[in-house]
Amino acid sequence: MQRPLAGLTSKNLASELTAGVTLLAIAIPLNIGYAQIAGLPPTAGLYALIVPTIIYALVVSSRQVVASPDAAAAALVASSVGGLAAAGSADYATLAMAQAIICGIMFILLAVFKLGFLANFLSKPILVGFVGGLALDIMVSQVAKMLGVKIESGGEFVEKVTGLITGLGTINGWSVLISVVSVAVLIFGRVYLRAVPWALVVLVLATVVVVTAGLDQKGVAVLGEVPAGAPALTWPMLDWVTWAALIPSALALTLVTTAEGLLVSRSYSEKHGYPFRANRDLMAFGFANIAAGAQGSFSVGSSTSRTAAMDQAGSRTQLPSLVLAVGTLLLLLFGTELLADIPSPVIGAIVGVAVIPLLGIREFIDLWKADRFEFIIGAICFLVTLFVGSIPGILVAFVLALINIAKRAASPAIDVLESSGDPGESLLEDAPAGTVTAPGVIVVRMAAPLFFANGAVFTTAVKDAVTAAGDGQVEHVVVDMEAVTDIDVTGAESFAALKTWLAEQSITLGFSRVRPKTQQRLTRLELLTDEKLYATNRAAIIDLTGTEPKDS
Repeated sequence: MQRPLAGLTSKNLASELTAGVTLLAIAIPLNIGYAQIAGLPPTAGLYALIVPTIIYALVVSSRQVVASPDAAAAALVASSVGGLAAAGSADYATLAMAQAIICGIMFILLAVFKLGFLANFLSKPILVGFVGGLALDIMVSQVAKMLGVKIESGGEFVEKVTGLITGLGTINGWSVLISVVSVAVLIFGRVYLRAVPWALVVLVLATVVVVTAGLDQKGVAVLGEVPAGAPALTWPMLDWVTWAALIPSALALTLVTTAEGLLVSRSYSEKHGYPFRANRDLMAFGFANIAAGAQGSFSVGSSTSRTAAMDQAGSRTQLPSLVLAVGTLLLLLFGTELLADIPSPVIGAIVGVAVIPLLGIREFIDLWKADRFEFIIGAICFLVTLFVGSIPGILVAFVLALINIAKRAASPAIDVLESSGDPGESLLEDAPAGTVTAPGVIVVRMAAPLFFANGAVFTTAVKDAVTAAGDGQVEHVVVDMEAVTDIDVTGAESFAALKTWLAEQSITLGFSRVRPKTQQRLTRLELLTDEKLYATNRAAIIDLTGTEPKDS
């Protein structure tokens, strides 16, 4: 059992504490913005930085991943919960809490039953498209804040764009100025002085300017009063029908967080050489989300940007997360008055700049260059998420994942082999089309499991190989089963049809390099009756031709 705060020593204590202060400066403004994206009060974003963060830091196996709500999760909360209650209402907040609790239970079930592999169905194109669609939806809301235009934050993408366009006549010049300066500082600061917490710098400076110049009286929107005090233990009281209605969106949140969180955790563990335990990380996400739902917050996932920032700061433990939790609690107890005058345009600028990488522009370009079909998958997922909704987006993502798997599996490598002349060699080389492996013998290698998507393809390939060799040239067909790890019923039916065809052509069938479990499967499906089994391809050729194979 790994001890909490693994990697912390007296030598790195000071640097880890310093990294914690940096994390605090980054997380406070971002979480306020993410809470607004989710349609929740600022406290919902800040509460997520206390109890959920502490629990996650003490349970997780990763020494670096930072747990927090992020922009994509916040947008998913808004799009799913927004259809059940009005943003900003008490019912809305209750639903968001319940959704987090369901996510927590799902994470724990994934960990207990070791089902984290399900997240592998969310391939890179799907994640890029899904998160990119959510990110563009977020950007519209943040641009509206930066321009001082009021739109319905809980509306659909088209409604938001329409509201933004029709509201251009109400642009506030001071809001635009604050936003432009903030964006410029954030972008140039990242390039030239990355160690400086620029989000906090622009937040403080913009707030000072607004207060001293009285810009809130000139149309610049401000955050408003933030209730003081630590988060209180609570529980969402909902009927079972409402709980059930939240399950699809909670499942989407869980799967996206699982895919992204485990990927980030694994990458940093490999980079720095410490253990990675996927199921323990899922359990940590589970406890953190239940804690978030039980104390007035919303769904918690992994923060890629903050984890990267901590890595760049030299942090290799979860101590910065504990510093973040303590600092946030102190702010809520004694410093909420400092938050009331934060201008909304600067929050929009901070969140907007943070969200830009999530649009996936570079990733889409790379997909276009690498594989047009995978680009199309990402683009469809992007468009469905953007114009139809996040839940249809994740459903389409899974359908596209299955189509992608079937497409690739339906075209496996099926090769006729030729002997190489090496008596000790079992795996023979690919033969030119229309030739045989040895006089009267064809050895066919199938480089995939045999199932419904490729059964007919395999049957056709074998028939074509026999036919191409010429009439009477093939007396024996041997199937190399090394890569055939499984056979389903549909694949078995196709293979049975092939056996019948070979028998009609007076061609015998044999198998080589059959795995024990595959042999059992062949027997159960009645595909293996009196056919010969060979340990190697070469052994099959020797037996069927009666001679040692020579160079072709």
